[in-house]
Amino acid sequence: MLTQAAGDGRLTLGEQAERVERAYRARTLGELAALTADLAAASAQPIRLDGRRPVAGIFGRERREGRWVVPDRLAVTAVFGEVVLDMREAILQSGRVTVFATVLGGTLQLIVPETVEVELTGTTVLSRKSGRESHRPPAARAAPDAPVIEVRAVAFGGRVKIVRPRRSRWREALSRRRS
Repeated sequence: MLTQAAGDGRLTLGEQAERVERAYRARTLGELAALTADLAAASAQPIRLDGRRPVAGIFGRERREGRWVVPDRLAVTAVFGEVVLDMREAILQSGRVTVFATVLGGTLQLIVPETVEVELTGTTVLSRKSGRESHRPPAARAAPDAPVIEVRAVAFGGRVKIVRPRRSRWREALSRRRS
């Protein structure tokens, strides 16, 4: 789309080169979408971001996993059910994602990789907030420019759980041996 816009005269060659360079440096899907926002209508964009779909586990289980786009604001509701958000392969729309969690007698489980920071705030009544976030040693913290997932929770009789899967020693030994 950037090359076509330069060919049509909507971008100068300098602007096109700058945007292509920014595209290569982009770390989130939101940064890529911003590069073409002024070049075409929303329906013609190569990357369409939809943040309107909430995740709800009401008297049941809802799971988002694999490769999915995480909007910059995500509403999550767990009412006597469980919601699992697996962020290990997710594509973050922006460098800071806010999860608005409402938990009533249920569980929200957030599975995040080591490269993502998590901030857990909110109000809890008869509830628990748990996770390995505060138990990580300083050496294991993510980089200063790492993406941040902020969980703003309102929980009554439920649980918000942050999980960081441990890397197996077996895989670490294999990766050291290969390099």
